[in-house]
Amino acid sequence: MIANLIDQINNENLWEKEIQLERNEYLKIKGSIDTNLYLVVNGSLRIFVIDEYEEHTIRFGYQNNLIASLDSFLNEQPSDFYIQALKKTKVKSISKKKFISFIESSLENKKIWLAILENFVLQQMERERDILTSSPIERYHRVLKRSPQLFQEIPNKYIASYLRMTPETLSRIKKS
Repeated sequence: MIANLIDQINNENLWEKEIQLERNEYLKIKGSIDTNLYLVVNGSLRIFVIDEYEEHTIRFGYQNNLIASLDSFLNEQPSDFYIQALKKTKVKSISKKKFISFIESSLENKKIWLAILENFVLQQMERERDILTSSPIERYHRVLKRSPQLFQEIPNKYIASYLRMTPETLSRIKKS
């Protein structure tokens, strides 16, 4: 579904700009409003929040993924999320206004977008359930099965944060 949507946006030449980010550079910081949707052309990004003690990685984006500060995209309010490049990364962006116009241009586009959002909600619910009820080993195996590319693209310390474990625990699990 996402590939189909990206192809349509590409075919209609709707991307408004291309952004090159250096390693560790921020695409979005806490407290900012960002109503753009991004396509990761190459590289990788992470979405995270910071509490008083540590960073908590929420999501990753790598080649051919769509990524956004979804709360800010949807409600046009400041967000607590950061989006940071984990290596040299190129993204294309489309504004919410242009994207919504594209989505509303056909019933098929609306169906695809709704299906993408529904899938995202289900993924988030599964992730939340995993964090609350699964052991670190179970969380590792589920993510490995669901997203093996993650382990080629993303440094272990960020994967550990995403899985809510220490890097040492992740290292032990990977070795066993």
